Amino acid sequence: MSLTAETYGYKTVPGCEICADVYRAAEGPDPTPAIVWIHGGCLMYGSRQGIHPQQLARYVGAGFTVVAIDYRLAPETLLPSIMEDLQDAFRWVRAEGPGLFGIDPQRIAVVGHSAGGYLSLMSGACVTPPPRAIVAFYGYGDIVGDWYSKPDPFYCQQPPISREQAYRDIGRSPIASAQGARAESPIYLYCRQNGLWPNVVAGCDPEENPEAFVPYCPIQNVGPDYPPTLLLHGDQDTDVPYQQSVMMSEALTERGIENKLVTMHNRGHGFDGDAGVLQAAIREVIDFLQAHT
Repeated sequence: MSLTAETYGYKTVPGCEICADVYRAAEGPDPTPAIVWIHGGCLMYGSRQGIHPQQLARYVGAGFTVVAIDYRLAPETLLPSIMEDLQDAFRWVRAEGPGLFGIDPQRIAVVGHSAGGYLSLMSGACVTPPPRAIVAFYGYGDIVGDWYSKPDPFYCQQPPISREQAYRDIGRSPIASAQGARAESPIYLYCRQNGLWPNVVAGCDPEENPEAFVPYCPIQNVGPDYPPTLLLHGDQDTDVPYQQSVMMSEALTERGIENKLVTMHNRGHGFDGDAGVLQAAIREVIDFLQAHT
């Protein structure tokens, strides 16, 4: 299936237009359910164009309109403003989607990968009304745990990155897509080697001001209206610990929220980039989305 995106600007801030790509099958008489798709990249890299072609084709083939969104990236933009982009994207899809691309505004789900999985989990807590269903591939519910706020043993095996190297290609103007030299910036490696990701992304220290991070940890914001959630995670993930999805599932279960954790045995971060592994996961994802939208 060959799919062409319709590109829309869903938000403009000084110096930066933030866009969404919309993919859909041939127009029919009835409104379609929608998937808001959110890319990964540690909130510092990536773009809406990173959606896996096979996954995209399967979603559209199953009857969904897919809206792949950009959002402003850190460290040029800090966490509160990134969350505003997330909220504004859903607001735009719900308000403009029926007229622009024929979706049912009452049938919106979200799918995200890694940092996009984190934002997908956040949408259940900060988007009103929340999406009908959440799918998080190797996402995370706690951004101030030791895995992110202490030097990481896996990343510390790589040559050390200085602060000067890390910030060489970081500017002052907001960006919503990492391209060129910015896409190659070692800022993330620097953060993981020094346990500084929360500080850099939020602009404050979690040890000095832990309360500032509470609104941005999905695991601490599971309310009674939190959507049904599907979590997929490899148990050999060296970037986002598998335990992050285990903990999120436990928190959802404790609060009576429908959820399912799919463990991808002996698989690491980005396991769905493998076509064979993807086939084992995507059917479960589509079944879950169709059951809840």
